[in-house]
Amino acid sequence: MTFECSFGKKSRIRTIRISGCLFYAVLALGPGARRVHVAAALRARAQVSMSRFEPDSFVNYEKMSKNIGIVRKRLGRPLTLSEKIVYGHLDDPAGQEIERGRTYLRLRPDRVAMQDATAQMAMLQFISSGLPRVAVPSTIHCDHLIEAQTGADKDLQRAKDVNKEVYNFLATAGAKYGVGFWKPGSGIIHQIILENYAYPGVLLIGTDSHTPNGGGLGAICIGVGGADAVDVMADIPWELKCPNVIGVKLTGSLSGWTSPKDVILKVAGILTVKGGTGAIVEYHGPGVDSISCTGMATICNMGAEIGATTSVFPYNHRMRTYLEKTGRREISAVADSFHQDLVPDEGCEYDQVVEINLSELKPHINGPFTPDWAHPVSEIGATAKKNDWPLEVKVGLIGSCTNSSYEDMGRAASLAKQALDKGLRCKSEFTVTPGSEQIRATIERDGYAQILRDVGGVVLANACGPCIGQWDRKDVKKGEKNTIVTSYNRNFTGRNDANPATHAFVTSPEVVTAMAIAGTLDFNPETDFLTAANGEKFRLQPPTGDELPSRDFDPGQDTYQHPPPQGASVKVDVSPSSNRLQLLEPFDRWSGTDLEELRVLIKVKGKCTTDHISAAGPWLKFRGHLDNISNNMLIGAVNTENDGVNSVKNQLTGQYGGVPEVARHYKAEGVGWVVVGDENYGEGSSREHAALEPRHLGGRAIIVKSFARIHETNLKKQGMLPLTFADPQDYDKVGPEDTVSIQGLESFSPGKPLTAVLKHADGSLDSISLNHTFNQPQIEWFKAGSALNRMKELQ
Repeated sequence: MTFECSFGKKSRIRTIRISGCLFYAVLALGPGARRVHVAAALRARAQVSMSRFEPDSFVNYEKMSKNIGIVRKRLGRPLTLSEKIVYGHLDDPAGQEIERGRTYLRLRPDRVAMQDATAQMAMLQFISSGLPRVAVPSTIHCDHLIEAQTGADKDLQRAKDVNKEVYNFLATAGAKYGVGFWKPGSGIIHQIILENYAYPGVLLIGTDSHTPNGGGLGAICIGVGGADAVDVMADIPWELKCPNVIGVKLTGSLSGWTSPKDVILKVAGILTVKGGTGAIVEYHGPGVDSISCTGMATICNMGAEIGATTSVFPYNHRMRTYLEKTGRREISAVADSFHQDLVPDEGCEYDQVVEINLSELKPHINGPFTPDWAHPVSEIGATAKKNDWPLEVKVGLIGSCTNSSYEDMGRAASLAKQALDKGLRCKSEFTVTPGSEQIRATIERDGYAQILRDVGGVVLANACGPCIGQWDRKDVKKGEKNTIVTSYNRNFTGRNDANPATHAFVTSPEVVTAMAIAGTLDFNPETDFLTAANGEKFRLQPPTGDELPSRDFDPGQDTYQHPPPQGASVKVDVSPSSNRLQLLEPFDRWSGTDLEELRVLIKVKGKCTTDHISAAGPWLKFRGHLDNISNNMLIGAVNTENDGVNSVKNQLTGQYGGVPEVARHYKAEGVGWVVVGDENYGEGSSREHAALEPRHLGGRAIIVKSFARIHETNLKKQGMLPLTFADPQDYDKVGPEDTVSIQGLESFSPGKPLTAVLKHADGSLDSISLNHTFNQPQIEWFKAGSALNRMKELQ
C-alpha cells in the first residue's frame, strides 16, 4: 500500500512536489502487523492550500514507533503521550539515561521555525558557525516587525519600507542556507505552523515561547532560544532536561459562553506562572473531544504562561478533520494507522494531575499585570471596584497567535451581528488581528471581517501587533491609568503599549467582544442586559461559529519563498554601518580561574520577565544588532535600592545612571558584574537577547531564587552562569554595594554547588552556596565562552 502526493503549482493554490523524502508506517493490526511504505510526497494527489513541505520534513513514524518500543521495554511501564513523542525522537534510545526532572535528553527534532525578531540573531549565529546549509527543514516567519497604527494595508506597507534591510537579510540568508521564508503579511508564525507544519507526533522547536501552539495537533512543539535552533540546524543533537509530565484530565463538555481559552485561564490560576516549569502539560480525558483542534491549540499556546516546556493533546477526530481541511488528508491517514503511538498508554502515570469539569467551567478573565491572576467573569466587576481598577474598557483587542482561528472570528462575529441587529456598535475601540493570510482571506470571503468592521472594529495586519507591543497607541497618554481587554496570552506591565499604568486583562475573544460592545469591565454577558437603539433591553445570546469553513479555506495571496536547491551563490549583505544588523564577534573564553570581586549591577525586586530584561515594542528594530539592542538591557527591572527603574548606582563613580550605561562603564574598566534576582527570573518570551545583552556588556553571572526554563538555557548557551541560591533567604544578604566572588570554578562539575563570597561595604564577609543545573557539555560551553564557540572547537 503506497501513497504519493503531488502538489499543483497554480496561481492561487501554490504547493510543491516533494521527492526523496521517505518515511514508514506500521499499521497496528495485532500479530503480523504489516508494513506500509509511504513516500514523503504521499503520492495520492491532493490540493494543499499554501502548504510548504520540504524533503525529509516528516516524522519517521517507523523509527519513532521502534524507539518508543525500546524505551517502554527499558522503563517497564506505560508511557504518557508526551513521553512517546519525546522519547521517540531520542538520538540513542537504547543508551540514553532517562529520569524525569533530572537527566538531560539528546533529541533529534524534525524541524525548526523562527519568527523574524529572533531569526535575525539565530541566522547571524548560524552564519558564524561556518556551515553551508541547514540540516533539518527550517522556516522564517515575518510577523513581529509590523506595527499596528491605522489598519492592515497601510501598516503592512509601512513595515515593508521601514524593515526592508532586515527582510532582505532574512530572505537572502534563508535562500543561501536552505531556509523557507514566509514574507511579511503571511501571518503569525504559530498559525502558519498549525496550518502547514504541525501534525501528530512531530517534534518541532521554534524561537518563540508560544511555539507550543502546535500541541493542538498532537505535536510536541517547544519554544527555545536562537542558539538552540542553531544546534538543530547544524545537525547537533538537541538537549532538553527530561520533562516531568503534568496531566490535566478534562471531563464534561464546553457549552454556552465557555470557550477553550477558559480552560487555560483556569489552569493558569491553579498552577501559577511557574507551576509548569520543567514539565509538559498533557491534556486527556473524555472532555478533550468537545474541543476543536484550534481550541486545543489555544490551550497549548498559553501554556507558556505557566512556564511549561510545552503542552499537548492526544490525536483525535478533531485533529483529523483539521488536517483534512488544511490539505493534509494523507497525513491524517498515516496518523490514523499510528494512533496507538499518538495517545497515552492506559495506566500511564503523571507527576501531578489537575481535573477540570468543562460542564462546570465558567468564563474567566485573568489579570491585570500577570496572566495567572484568574477571575470568573461574573466576579471581575466587584474585584475591580475593590482594587480601584478602571472599569471603562478603553480598547478591546481580539486575535493574536492564541485566538485568531476561523472559529474564534466566527464566534466573535456572531456577537457583533447581534449588537448590529439591535442598532449598537462597540463603545470601546475594537481591533481584530487575523492569524494568517489564509484566515484573513477566508473571513473576508465569508463576511466575518465586514461584520466586525461594521460593529466598530479595525482589522489589523496578519501579524503579532499589539500582543507584543507593536502598537502605536494614541488614545491615552503614557502614565494614564486605563483598562484594556484582549484575547492575547500575556499582560505584563507595559507589554502591549509601553504604558505601565495600563491594566491589561486576557480572556476569550467572545468576552472581549462583549465587553467592547458594553464598554465596561463589569459586564457579565451571561446575565447582564444591553440597551438597544430603540431602548429595548436585551441579552446577548451565547456565541456560535463553525469550527472550520464549509467551503474550505481561501489561501489568499501566496506569500512563501522556497529556498533554491543550491544557495551557495546567494549573497547575504550586512553593512558595517547598519544600525539594524551586526555580524557577531565570538565571546571571550573563560580565564580558567574563579571570578573575583564582581560588582552587583542591579539587585532586582520582584517579577523580572524577559520584557523587563530586554523590552520589545520599539526595540524590536534592533534585534539583529547586538550592541544597539543592549541599550535596553534591564531598563524595566525594579531596583531594590531605590524602587526605581533604569536607575542604578555606579560603584566606581558613586553616580546613578541607567543600567546599560553603568554596565558599559564597568566593561570599559575591566570590571565584571552580576545581576541578583527573585523567583522565576526570565519568565515570558524566549528572546535570547535577554541573555546575549548581559554577556555582551560584561556580565558573568545571574544569581536568583529560581529561573524560567528557556532563559536559564539561553544564559548557559551564551557562556553566562545562571545560578540559584541554595537558601533563597540568602537573597537578602546581598547588598547593592557588595562585591561577589564566585569560587569553585576550577573544579566546576555537574551537581557540585559553587560558592559566592560576599564582601559588604563595611568589609565583612558572607559565604553562601549557589546551585546550578549544568551538565558536562554545558560546562564546556561555559569554558569555551559560549555554545557557538564550543561548536566551532568541535568542527
